[in-house]
Amino acid sequence: MDLNSNEPLAQRLKPSNLDEFVGQDHILAKDKLLYRSIKGDRITSLIFYGPPGVGKTSLAKIIAKTTKCNYVELNAVTSGIKDIKNVIDEATREISMSGKKTILFIDEIHRFNKTQQDSLLPHVEKGIVTLVGATTENPFFEVNKALLSRSMIFKLELLSKENIVSLLNRALKDKKFGYGSINIKLYKEAEEFICNNAGGDGRRALNALELAVLTTNKREDGIIHITQDVVEECMQKKQVTYDKSGDYHYDIISAFIKSIRGSDPDASVHYLARMLSGGEDPEFIARRLVISASEDIGNADPYALLIANAALNAVKFIGMPEARIPLAQATIYLAGAPKSNASYNAINLALEDIEKEEIGRVPLHLRGSNYSGSNVLNEGSRYKYPHDYENHYVRQQYMPKELLKKKYYTPTSMGYEKRIKDRLDTLKK
Repeated sequence: MDLNSNEPLAQRLKPSNLDEFVGQDHILAKDKLLYRSIKGDRITSLIFYGPPGVGKTSLAKIIAKTTKCNYVELNAVTSGIKDIKNVIDEATREISMSGKKTILFIDEIHRFNKTQQDSLLPHVEKGIVTLVGATTENPFFEVNKALLSRSMIFKLELLSKENIVSLLNRALKDKKFGYGSINIKLYKEAEEFICNNAGGDGRRALNALELAVLTTNKREDGIIHITQDVVEECMQKKQVTYDKSGDYHYDIISAFIKSIRGSDPDASVHYLARMLSGGEDPEFIARRLVISASEDIGNADPYALLIANAALNAVKFIGMPEARIPLAQATIYLAGAPKSNASYNAINLALEDIEKEEIGRVPLHLRGSNYSGSNVLNEGSRYKYPHDYENHYVRQQYMPKELLKKKYYTPTSMGYEKRIKDRLDTLKK
């Protein structure tokens, strides 16, 4: 292999068939539908989505080599309606002349606007082209629903450490496209560093190895020694897979809230760090903490809402990077607090009844009486003022008669809410 080759290592090592493809066993194991479809040349319209460097374009290339159809590739960043029309015209001619269909691969399909996506629809529907799209964004948010309904959707995951090691080993052993003809020693700690800092991106891992090889001289023993110091310099800052407006934004904020709900402060702080490192708006995080304080903790610890709200005010007041500290404090407090969703359930049940049930009128004795003539209508006249009674409580009807049997708030026995429960139980007796 010529070290002066202009083609990047990651490009040279792209798999040419399914046996060379690394990762994605959940969709490409030999018993899986996608594997069987590619092997049997029975491809329908497909959309691959997932983060960069996990094999979306490589899969499309493998399909191109396996299928008996014509293959055309467009990039949504540089292509428009005119390019789509040219492909459709050529595909139509090919069907009429030879009966061969055309596979149209569109990279970054989420970059197409609605009009451009709509222009594909009738031709996909008629079978003039078989669409294969690749996107880093969740297609359920970014792709025309009509196209989605005519496509099979496969999600590609970040590569595992084992997958990255496999790619690195292939690069070091492959004599034609890799560095198999060169004496290179990749130290174990250097390999570990690449795996840990590639962020599941195979391209990033191979780029780091390539830069390390190209910038490191042979020693007296004739070997290029790739140490951890070398790869640290080549990779610099670790890449965090995070997009403030994309799929991973929703995945990580979901994991963050669920870790708080699950009372795991370590996981909660981990996801907080991922969001902050990825450039997430700290006020967005703080607002979610306020929601969590009521939804998942509620009256089990009333201080949780105060602390979350204080964190929101602190974030607005001081900004980043210092805002990470009150965010971490609030996150850890909420994760460690006793949990109750009783308030959350109560308002949801009440709103459901407002929408679906006959809710009746406010009882007469609860109606406003601060106006002349209220006594004539008998409104508010029989109201019993609780502070005039022992324990500041008196039994009287508060619900409309149509809803007297309804119960919305069921306090738990968690934290402070147990005190609320005990008091309400005592009053009922």
